[in-house]
Parts: sequence; structure tokens; C-alpha cells
Amino acid sequence: MIGRLPTELNINGVNRAIRSDFRVALLIFQAYNDPDLQNHEKTRVMLECLYEEYESIPIEDIEEAIIQAIWFLDGGGVTEEGTNHQKAKKVMDWEQDEQIIFSAVNKVAGFETRASDYIHWWTFLGYFNEVGEGLFTTVINIRNKLNKGKKLDKVEKEFYKENRTLIDLKTKYSAEQQAEIDRLNKLLNS
Repeated sequence: MIGRLPTELNINGVNRAIRSDFRVALLIFQAYNDPDLQNHEKTRVMLECLYEEYESIPIEDIEEAIIQAIWFLDGGGVTEEGTNHQKAKKVMDWEQDEQIIFSAVNKVAGFETRASDYIHWWTFLGYFNEVGEGLFTTVINIRNKLNKGKKLDKVEKEFYKENRTLIDLKTKYSAEQQAEIDRLNKLLNS
């Protein structure tokens, strides 16, 4: 399969058509970032969005469909068994960083990717992985340093001070959590 972009995934011997456009992958990531969805709901969104005929997948093939979906979304990478799966601190948010991500990706691609009718997810990932120096990488580098407790240099400190709302990742709360926060804020401000 060298040089080919998958438009179907093999699930226990049956090739299943997928929606391979980058927008579908981003929609799936948006669902996984939604605090109002339970893990099983997020997985269902992934399967329903990715597989063109999700409802025709037999129940006994769902686990393999999930494994293949994750493989596809990871860009076809091989995950190593036995690695430390400790959750790394987040340095990027596809929604919050949308404008600076697309600006950087478009620079690499040489065109407005969002205006294209179709770009395969792996092609988009290729553009994304080739993003060079610019606003997006500056933001990511500062976030990385802050997450690791490293000192920012003078230029980075000044940039952070001037662009804190761009750099600080916003915490997403479920509707229930937000209602409680609002209730408490109302009590404190009374």
C-alpha cells in the first residue's frame, strides 16, 4: 500500500469505505474534546463519522473497526506495545487554535485548504507535520515550556504577556460543570 491513501479499512477481511476527508477527522477530534460526551458516545461518533456504512458493521467487528479507525486517524502509524500511556499535557486544541493551525498549514500547502472540496486526512497531516517557524510553532513552543516548568526567555516572556489569551488553553466544561461554576460565581458576587 506504499504511496496510496486509504479510502477504506479492512475490518476482519471486509473492506469498509470510509470518509477520508480531513474535515471528518477534525469533527471526530472535536467530539473527543467535548466534555458533555461520555467515552462510549465519543467512540460512536468516531465510528459513525468515519465509516460510510457504520450500521452494516456486525457487532463482533466493532472492536476491530475501532482499532482500524484509530490507526487511520493516527496517520497509519504503528503504536508500540508496552509504552507509557501516561497522559501528556495538552499543547494544542484543534478548535481553539483553528485560525493559527490553518494559517500554518495553508502556508505549507500553498493554498487555502479549507476551500478545497476534498483533502485526504493523511495529506492534511503531511502538511501539518511540515509546518515550520511561525506563530503556531511559537505558541506551541511556549506552551511546551510552560507545561514542563521551563523558563521562558525574554522574547518569549514578552510574547506570552502580550498574547496570553492566544497561548493559554481554555478549559472546556460540561454543561453541568458550567452551570455549577455560574451558580457559585453568582453566590460570590451577591
